[in-house]
Amino acid sequence: MDQDLSEEKLQDLYAWIDKIPLSRPKRHVARDFSDGVMAAEVIKHFFPKLVELHNYSPASSAQQKLSNWSILNRKVFSKLNFHVTEETVKRIVLSAPGVIEPVLCILRERIDKKLERTGDNMLDSEYYNTKNDGKLPADTSQVGDQIQAQPKAGERMKKEEKLTSRNSKPQASVHFTSHVDPAVHLLLQEKEQALMTLRETVEILQMKVSRLEHLVHLKDMRIEDLTRHLDTYKTKVNMR
Repeated sequence: MDQDLSEEKLQDLYAWIDKIPLSRPKRHVARDFSDGVMAAEVIKHFFPKLVELHNYSPASSAQQKLSNWSILNRKVFSKLNFHVTEETVKRIVLSAPGVIEPVLCILRERIDKKLERTGDNMLDSEYYNTKNDGKLPADTSQVGDQIQAQPKAGERMKKEEKLTSRNSKPQASVHFTSHVDPAVHLLLQEKEQALMTLRETVEILQMKVSRLEHLVHLKDMRIEDLTRHLDTYKTKVNMR
């Protein structure tokens, strides 16, 4: 994992780290990351469910530092197709200069790849479904079919119906349904059901929009990093 990083790559890496909210300010990278806690926080920033920070204790003792890195290797890095060798971990724990930067550089690459895979899966499975072509159904029966295909949405609807039946008073229309023509009553029921399914569809679409916005934000961050990298390169070329 040892590799010499150019000054340009180092500055790009440091700028990337500076964008991530960490529990401690970055002063001396080798010492800051020696106990593994900030490495865990970096991954936590991008994948909150992947890291449980209470497993990693800020430490000055070599034994605790080694324990933190061991947990990272076993529980977190393995899910990113990434592993830090025992020899490298020992050098990181000792705050050896120039050791942590290549590790963070590779870790950044693994994070970017996982973000891209996650984004592609979201687009394929949720936003560009070729069967529905991302459009609302033309009639309410198709809407009902879509709602049934969403288990979580259906569960929410059942819970809402149960809650309504327990806690709310019957609406006025219920009191005089017996005086209404049966055909009109049936039509009203159909319209009410259609309205409920449409509301549920709107909620699902709002969730999808929210996820899309998050994905766009991640892409914007990546574009910003690449743009800064390009500007740095142009500056160096102009200085020659």
